[in-house]
Amino acid sequence: MPQAKPPQPRPARRPTAAAFREALGQFPTGVTIVTAAGADRPVGMTANSFASVSLDPPLVLWSVARATPSFAAFVAADAFAVHFLGADQRDLAMRFASRIDDKFAGLDHHPGVTGAPVLAGVEPLLECRVWARHDGGDHMILVGEVVYIRSRAHQPLLFHAGVLRPVDEVDLG
Repeated sequence: MPQAKPPQPRPARRPTAAAFREALGQFPTGVTIVTAAGADRPVGMTANSFASVSLDPPLVLWSVARATPSFAAFVAADAFAVHFLGADQRDLAMRFASRIDDKFAGLDHHPGVTGAPVLAGVEPLLECRVWARHDGGDHMILVGEVVYIRSRAHQPLLFHAGVLRPVDEVDLG
């Protein structure tokens, strides 16, 4: 009996931006707010492009879009703080995802040990000194060395399929 030929690989095609975004949307991520001290005021944004890199030294990364209004301030900063959002902090995530001018107005915050703004009551928190900056296409990848941690257990806020939701509301259908 003749042996079947293995399937031939399809020619590689670059995915469209829409197809790539849709595929990535199926990967649930935690939601963070990243803050930094800008030249004239604090800057902050909601980000789900966060990952751990190394335990020794303790390194994390996140990426900021070049089109983001606060891009230059984040790239110029020597430090940043990463706040992990809880399921009850959707409104805060939306505030820092918006294009409002002063995202910190009326919020309790103070400079942390690195000088980056720390939002009161938003934990876990990692304060980082910039370790490296890497070009990432339409984003800049910022790697930070964690120099201070404040941690607490909480129900996380997730981003999945374009929606912010608690863990128990993830729709797998």
